[in-house]
Amino acid sequence: MELIWSGLVEAFKMIVQLDNEVLQITLLTLQVCLISTFISTLIGLPAGMVLAFKNFAGKQLILLIVHAGMGLPPVVAGLWVTMFLWRSGPLGDLQWLFTPQAIVAAQVVVSLPIIISLTYSAFKKIDYALILQIKSLGPTTAQKVYMYIKEARFGIMAAIMAGLGRVLAEVGAAMMVGGNLRGETRILTTAMVMEVSRGNFHIALALSFILMAIALIITFILLHLQQRRFTP
Repeated sequence: MELIWSGLVEAFKMIVQLDNEVLQITLLTLQVCLISTFISTLIGLPAGMVLAFKNFAGKQLILLIVHAGMGLPPVVAGLWVTMFLWRSGPLGDLQWLFTPQAIVAAQVVVSLPIIISLTYSAFKKIDYALILQIKSLGPTTAQKVYMYIKEARFGIMAAIMAGLGRVLAEVGAAMMVGGNLRGETRILTTAMVMEVSRGNFHIALALSFILMAIALIITFILLHLQQRRFTP
């Protein structure tokens, strides 16, 4: 209990004193996690809708890959992203390795299958009779998409929260592609691992409390949007 209490005290001090390094780490964590979740949602939402409502060759194979990707080990994602971004890799000219962009890329790889799979499930749960009713109204494509999203909004927001939770907790891939460089690619999870390896458990606990606070605040906001955004 003393260790937990010291962690809480340390976290409070860091927040009140606006420790520059902790502030920078926290802001970078928010930046890469929100950007990667946004990109994954931007790709995953239409992909999940297409998989739910369209039939085409190779659909079952894609679904198999997407569902299997939900359990993709982050270090495997980090390895592949590292190889692609390596100097001699296909995307080496971008020079993204050991930058925040590389962390975003790795986080998109681990969160995208989750968002696609869960949005697919959300759209598949829409009652077929309701789908026929919507089609009978003769809506435009945009109106049809809006109504489908409205009906599946709870599942969609759950998918976004799951994707965000995955990237907030991500450490292996971020460490591999980002290098945990001070002032450049160090985020809360990689900083916690580093502090634990140094035996600074009180600092690691403080960082964990900050990370949990961020997760709770963002989840609260998303839950609020889930309840209100599409209310008639």
